[in-house]
This record gives sequence, C-alpha cells and structure tokens, in this order.
Amino acid sequence: MPRQLPVPPGGEPAFSSLINDRMYWPVQRARLQAAVLDGFQRVIGNPCERVVFGLWKYSLPGNTWVTKLGLPRRAVEQELDFRLSLHVAPRELICIRDWRRLPKRLRPSSSAFIWDGDWDLQRGDLRYGSRYRFISDLNAHHDDLTGCDAFKRLKTRLDDGRPWSSYRQGFLLDSEERILAYLRVYLNFMDDMKRNGFDQDRGKDELGVVVSRDGRLIKINRGLHRLAMAQYLGLPTVPVKVKAVHMEWWEKVTQNTHGAEALDRVVEELQHCEPETEPSPRDLEQTPENFTWPSKKV
Repeated sequence: MPRQLPVPPGGEPAFSSLINDRMYWPVQRARLQAAVLDGFQRVIGNPCERVVFGLWKYSLPGNTWVTKLGLPRRAVEQELDFRLSLHVAPRELICIRDWRRLPKRLRPSSSAFIWDGDWDLQRGDLRYGSRYRFISDLNAHHDDLTGCDAFKRLKTRLDDGRPWSSYRQGFLLDSEERILAYLRVYLNFMDDMKRNGFDQDRGKDELGVVVSRDGRLIKINRGLHRLAMAQYLGLPTVPVKVKAVHMEWWEKVTQNTHGAEALDRVVEELQHCEPETEPSPRDLEQTPENFTWPSKKV
C-alpha cells in the first residue's frame, strides 16, 4: 500500500494531492536537511548573531567591524519586525536583482542586512520574466490548459520519460492528469487573490526586496509567482519585506550613528523608498518599450 507522505518542509499544502510515493526518499532527505539547518540556526546561529548584533547596538568594542560585515540580518529583523514591511504597487515593482554572470563568491551574503558592492547596478525586468509569462499564459488558456506553454513543456518531458519532479514539494508529474492538476493550483491561487486580495500568510515566502544605493526598491528571488499574479490582476498594493540595504544608502541615512538611533533613521527613511522602475546601463538585456499591462481584474 502506498505511503501517505506529509507535506515536505517548506512545501505548499495546496500541492498535497500531487505528492507521489516515488518521491518518498527525496522528501525524507529534504526533511532531514531542513531539520539539521533549523537546529543549527536555533542552537548556534541565532545566539551568535544576537551577540554580534549586541556589539554594534551598544557601541561595544568591535561595533565598527560588525558594520563592515553587514550586520546579521536575522537579528535586525527580530529587532525591527513589522517596521521593515512596506506596501507598494505591484505593477511598479518591476526590477529584480539579476545574479547571472556574477560569481557566487562575489555575491552579498543572505545572512547580512547591509550589502556593499555594485550588486544593485545589474537588474532584470519582471515584466518579461518567466513567472509573469507563465501566469499570463495560464490565464490566456484558462478554459483549456492543454494549450498553454507550461503544459506543452511538461508534457514533452513526460513523453521523453523525464517527468518533472520537485523534492521540495514532494510531487512527480508523471501523467497528464497530474500536470493539469498542478497548473490548476496556480489558477486557484489567482481566483482566490482576485476574490480576497493578497494574503501575505498564504505563501511560504515573503515578498522580499532590497534597497539600492539610491534608495530604490529592487525585488529578490522570493514569492515571484504571487507577485506576478498581483501584477496581472492589477492589485493596488502588496506587502513587501526589506531584506537588505546598500552600504552607501545605509551610511548616508545613519550618519555614523548606532543602535536605536540608527535603526530609527533607517525605518523612517524606508517610508520614502519607491520601487526602481528604470533599467541600468549594466543590465544584461535591453528592456523593450512596447509592454502593456492587461486591464485590471479587480
């Protein structure tokens, strides 16, 4: 008798009907990895980060070193909590940090709140990204999903004996019925968002953004499907969470202050940050000029 697998760690409950017994061991590995990482962060990582953050917060010896390292992001989030949350118009949040051609060793650490370097000068345009194309195409074939590009691509993999799978979600799309069920989940998300608005507790990831040297908001790679849905529907606003800021912006705002004063300055200035809408000379691809949003659905 097939084993009934629980939703994997970080998995989306809406996909639970697609969980496949053949994914049992990959799911168990994912579960073990998540447990180890969570345990390490809880027992070692978080306490160490709080100690390091305390050096900076109370201007103790070593606080300058902590600033140069970028401040521990999780400690800053615990300190500021909801004050890092902003509401923006989704159709204005079109720039995403494009990490292509930037070696991993040169990328800012996701554990740091302050990012130095030129990471903000190379961006992509979400209007032409894979998630928005996927969502738009699904809606164009709402009544017959077999005509959408995603179905054709997944069906080709199935016919070639390479059905698409996700160990993070625990499912295996090994039949046309499963492919269609997978695509309908996204349509159900869309229908729910159209009726009830954006539910920030619905997805497993927050809509993370970062602040450029010019104080502009740039998207990072989390929650992109939900953002694409909000853009397609034309929602007035969506909640985003600031995950990091550029070192130049930080220095300009904080003016060499520390602790509560520096954080208060950052929070106050964040209220004036707007999404970046202009391309950068360093972008890998030129942005076409003929894009038009669909009429608002809400």
